[in-house]
Amino acid sequence: MFTGLVSDVGRVVSVEGSERLRRIVIESAYDPAGIALGASIACSGPCLTAVAVEPHGTGCRFAVDAAAETLARTTVGAWREGTRVNLERSLKLGDELGGHLVTGHVDGIAEILARETVTAGDNPWGASERFTLRAPTALAGFIAEKGSICLDGTSLTVNAVSGADFSVLLIPHSLSVTTWEERRAGDRINLEVDLLARYAARLAETRGLLQAKT
Repeated sequence: MFTGLVSDVGRVVSVEGSERLRRIVIESAYDPAGIALGASIACSGPCLTAVAVEPHGTGCRFAVDAAAETLARTTVGAWREGTRVNLERSLKLGDELGGHLVTGHVDGIAEILARETVTAGDNPWGASERFTLRAPTALAGFIAEKGSICLDGTSLTVNAVSGADFSVLLIPHSLSVTTWEERRAGDRINLEVDLLARYAARLAETRGLLQAKT
């Protein structure tokens, strides 16, 4: 489990393999001693398993394997050398839950429709940015105004919803410690809907089926 609070921005240093399986090596500031083989790391959304780790500079390089399902249903298939990715280590018991519960199981890919600056001028901390995105139609019902959503591994609050379109606001700090400063209209983003919304929808669906049978 994760929180959607990015703890480092890594950089892809190599990609090898085919559409069936790719090994991706990511450079990070993480302490290599703290990454056990088999550890789960959220990489711009998808939960991936560390299959190798080695010290590098003041941090480390770790490798993950992405199988066909991950490559087909997330943006991982488009990663190349130099791609920057939001990273988060998995939760430990007793850790502060500062974002919302995130599984690292990407539900689909959203597209950024627009980006606009909403605060600027003399603000010494920089500008906030509003992003408008379009979710896959099948996921639109799970996205609610003021609800939580995980986009590229970042826990965000939904500001507004219109059909499959929705918007989120990123403050200057969030822009500076994630890959969101690089995002532009047309970019594709890994999307994970709120865990509670997913189960609430499934419960309602099951209840409807039971009522139909009776």
